[in-house]
Amino acid sequence: MDLHLEGRTAIVCGASAGIGLGIAEALAAEGANLAMFARRREPLEREAERLGGLAVPGDVTVPADLERLVRTTVDAFGGIDILVNNSGGPPRTRAVGLEAEQVEAAVELLLVSVVRLTALCLPYLERSQCARIVNVTSSTVREPVDNLALSNTVRPGVVGWAKTLARELGPKGITVNSIAPGRIDTDRIREVYPDGPTKEDLEAIPLQRLGTPRELGDVVAFLCSDRASYVTGTLIPIDGGLARGL
Repeated sequence: MDLHLEGRTAIVCGASAGIGLGIAEALAAEGANLAMFARRREPLEREAERLGGLAVPGDVTVPADLERLVRTTVDAFGGIDILVNNSGGPPRTRAVGLEAEQVEAAVELLLVSVVRLTALCLPYLERSQCARIVNVTSSTVREPVDNLALSNTVRPGVVGWAKTLARELGPKGITVNSIAPGRIDTDRIREVYPDGPTKEDLEAIPLQRLGTPRELGDVVAFLCSDRASYVTGTLIPIDGGLARGL
């Protein structure tokens, strides 16, 4: 399917590996201009060269880095049409014994960074005829997961913010959607399964396998296209049927 993203400019955060890289690959395959943002310079520059994107090293929790990302993208491509908010997750923790400082750090990583970068991009998105915002969250926003207290706590706030933003930006034709990945084959999931998922682990997923970053990226590419122009304010699980909630 040709999604007609040629010439549109996308910022993809966390784009050096995993889910962010899968999204960058899908957008690049559709002809989008890519500004790829991540902390690790070497893998970021390598992947950006492979995909023909622009590597912008930086940290989503550093305001000056986000300002530089937006400025560099606009200088290179003349505007911004697509923003993909994505970052690594907070440490795995239980709710009991959680420190306030840990919560503050998770809020800065998962929520404040998204609000800040979106605000920086909005003046350019408002000038676009096809503006799209996509937030990468987690299946924890629908069904809390044991030992992921920080993610369970903060990520639902992103979805609430995005739903509110979608209503406010809808009259301007800007869509705002979120995706909720389940068990995707990334470095993060390998921390959970250092020896690989067991047969029982996979049987908990109706499709009985891990998802791939590119499968997730293809859904994001659709959300960024004109074919998804009437889709906004949604949360789309990409989890192989794992979550049981209605």
